[in-house]
Amino acid sequence: MTADPALRALDLYRFFHTGDDETLALRGVSLELDRGEVVAVTGPSGSGKSTLIACLAGLDEPDGGTVAYGTASMTRRSEVDRAALRAQLVGVLFQSGNLLDHLTVEQNITVAQRLAGRARPAERRDLLARVDLSDRAAASPLTLSGGEAARAGLAVALANDPAVILADEPTGEIDEASADRLLVLLRSRARAGAAVLVVTHDPSVAAAADRRIELVDGRVATGGG
Repeated sequence: MTADPALRALDLYRFFHTGDDETLALRGVSLELDRGEVVAVTGPSGSGKSTLIACLAGLDEPDGGTVAYGTASMTRRSEVDRAALRAQLVGVLFQSGNLLDHLTVEQNITVAQRLAGRARPAERRDLLARVDLSDRAAASPLTLSGGEAARAGLAVALANDPAVILADEPTGEIDEASADRLLVLLRSRARAGAAVLVVTHDPSVAAAADRRIELVDGRVATGGG
C-alpha cells in the first residue's frame, strides 16, 4: 500500500437495535484502497458488505472508527458535509435505484454534476459516449434495458470524475454480456487513476479484481489494508 491511499477505513463498527436485540453489522473493519486498483469485497449474505459500502460512502455513520478520502475525513461530519464530500470525491453505484425516473439520462448526470458545483455539457456528452449511451441521452430511465440502466447509473457515478468508485452488486440484475461490459468500464476508470471497490457475490467479478477482501460476520477474514 502507498503512504497516501485514496481511501482508508480504520476500525469501523456499526450496530443496529431492534427492540432488545443488537445486531453487530461491522466489527472493527479496516481497509485501504489505492489509486488505480480494483478491489472486490466478498462474503455471505449478512456479512456486512452493504453496511460497509454505506459507511464508506458517508450514507451511514459508523458507530466507531473513521473513513477518510486522502486527507478529507468522511466521518463525524454533518449529513450536508458528507453529501458535499461524496459529490466531489466519490462515485456510488448500486444494483438498482441509481437514476431518477422523472429525469432523462442526461438530466440525471446534470443533477449529479450540479451537486458538486459543475455544469459542463461537453463533459456530459463525452461521458455518455464512453458508456455508449449517446443515442439514449434523452431517454427516460424507465425505457432503458437492464444493461443500459447499469451503464447510465455508472455515468451518474462518474459524473464528477471521482477519485473513488464504490459499487454495490453492480452486476447483480443484468445479463453476463452487460456485466462484462460494465466491468470493462470500471477497469478503464481504474487505469485512469481511480480506486474502485466492488461488493459482489459473483466469483467471476471477484476473480477479475486486483485483490479480494472477504467479510465474515462483520469482520475482515482475508485481504484488508
